[in-house]
Amino acid sequence: MFCWNEETKQAQQAVLTRPAVTASEDIAVRCKAILADVKANGDSALIAMAKKFDNRETPRLVVPVNEINQAEQALSTELKYAIDTAYANVKRFHQAQRPKDIKLSTQPGVLCELKYQAIEAVGIYVPGGSAPLPSSVIMQGVLAQLSGAATVVLATPVQGDASINPAILYAAKLCGITTIIESGGAGAIAAMAYGTESVPKVNKIFGPGNSFVTMAKQLVAQTIPGMAIDMPAGPSEVLVIADERANPEFIAADLLSQAEHGADSQVILLSNCERIIARTEQALTTQLANLSRRDTATKALANSTLILVDSITQAFTVSAEYGPEHLILQLADANPYLDQVKNAGSVFVGDYTPESAGDYASGTNHVLPTYGYSATYSSLNLLDFFRTYTVQTISKNGLRELSKAILPLAAAEGLDAHANAVSIRLEAINNER
Repeated sequence: MFCWNEETKQAQQAVLTRPAVTASEDIAVRCKAILADVKANGDSALIAMAKKFDNRETPRLVVPVNEINQAEQALSTELKYAIDTAYANVKRFHQAQRPKDIKLSTQPGVLCELKYQAIEAVGIYVPGGSAPLPSSVIMQGVLAQLSGAATVVLATPVQGDASINPAILYAAKLCGITTIIESGGAGAIAAMAYGTESVPKVNKIFGPGNSFVTMAKQLVAQTIPGMAIDMPAGPSEVLVIADERANPEFIAADLLSQAEHGADSQVILLSNCERIIARTEQALTTQLANLSRRDTATKALANSTLILVDSITQAFTVSAEYGPEHLILQLADANPYLDQVKNAGSVFVGDYTPESAGDYASGTNHVLPTYGYSATYSSLNLLDFFRTYTVQTISKNGLRELSKAILPLAAAEGLDAHANAVSIRLEAINNER
């Protein structure tokens, strides 16, 4: 247990530090080498990486369309129902986000418009190094489908001699995705960014991943003209704020649900009750022993902390400083505190709103900012798959009136050509009389 008010500012900052941050310089160097390899060698580089990193003896890159179409036959009735339900809920929530063009006159004779246009080619990354994630296909694929993007590329790693998980293929089919690449990590990001013999080049890359995926996304966005990414979505993290009547078993379950994602995940509990922290610690030990991924979760818990604060209000202050990907509020009444929520990717309110609901099927998106980027980035939404542009149409009389604002401003800024572009038109209008 970490007693927040008994520690120095330096110790407080240290306990909120993400584990992957310290390794970022080494990861950047290694990612740059991977990007260069894929740029130079295309498919052959991806195949070599699949052998090296994914232990595949005879890797392939492109999944045949007939395999995608037949995938549902390998699913149980229960899993197919689960995927169908998640797809429907996510689609319903994001369909409500469809953008509408804006058209208005700012003054007589001056018409301005804001138009939305789907990004033409998008790449979605689905982590799969330690577990297949059909839910991530849904979270991204539904948005690509709703946007109407002309080209959608899905990249996901496959381990060893295993076949690509049929649940991933079925989810992709629901989302209308037919280009699926069996490639992961920084290599897959590079392939979608540069394009290879088998992988179409895209304009924007989406999706969460480990530190290498996150770094690779940032590097291609910085170095390739016109390339964009959704956000620096990296290793999972959750922060729980719990009061004295919270259920320690629920808290522990929520913490472990994120800890099992990866060894570099981080989970934090903030509570004003020492008893709740002690009982949560006991519950963590008990539940951890029963997890199939307990080794991974144990490593993640080594990066994690249970913090005692003076009050729930202080807990929200600490949470805002950390900026969690997921924020869970196990409070008797969270409503009075909702205005204090800052810098959180997605918020889960109440004892019976587990983070798992948002990860899978409630309808909100589980692609969220990590590393504290929730202070400036938002959860993935439909608008991320669109670009906007503006249109203006000005009549002769409109330009005559608007020139009274344009010409003085151009003169003040010393931009004679700007002024002339207006003056020459005014002269032509006057000569028509």
